[in-house]
Amino acid sequence: MPYKRALQQYINATNTHDFSNVKDVLHEEVVYWFSDKTCTSVADIQAYFEHAWDTIKEELYAATNVQWISVDQQSATCIYIYTYEGYHHGKFVSGSGRATNVFKVDEDGQWKLVHEHLSSL
Repeated sequence: MPYKRALQQYINATNTHDFSNVKDVLHEEVVYWFSDKTCTSVADIQAYFEHAWDTIKEELYAATNVQWISVDQQSATCIYIYTYEGYHHGKFVSGSGRATNVFKVDEDGQWKLVHEHLSSL
């Protein structure tokens, strides 16, 4: 399923800690709702990601209990529990929360992330 591959590509790109890889999987109309900020431009999203990677070193992001709640030929929506782990000021930290991701087929026929909403459990 191409939308499932799109989610895995997004997670893999996130774990490279190189925003150019993340940008490759984002739809041009992407909007993020983080628990503390809304990002409506790629520049805002990049700044948020890079700050997070700078705060939590060697962060590893993962998705568990993925449920695809809406799928058609042009879009797919999933909900899941996200987990992260890494180092904050040299100390190992980990956490989790809820995520909603919406993927949409772009003009080139590629599945891209158009919306992510993260919140605490």
